[in-house]
Amino acid sequence: MAVYKLSGTCASAVDLEIEDGVIKKLQFVGGCAGNTQGVARLALGRRPEEVIGLTEGIQCRNGTSCPDQLAKALKKALESA
Repeated sequence: MAVYKLSGTCASAVDLEIEDGVIKKLQFVGGCAGNTQGVARLALGRRPEEVIGLTEGIQCRNGTSCPDQLAKALKKALESA
């Protein structure tokens, strides 16, 4: 599992594991528990590209959001794969 730091959100990081092109594990560190757990569950079993398309650009505060930061983390994960 890789840890990606988040910026501008209540959540400080996301723990992420991608296996065989599919998100297998995903957990936010901090943030609004109900929202981050919901986003994580919805992402499980999906391809990172699909989740990026669904979450990128969502705004909450500071010009970003936990879902938007997840999209950035997924992009980094794909770049390093």
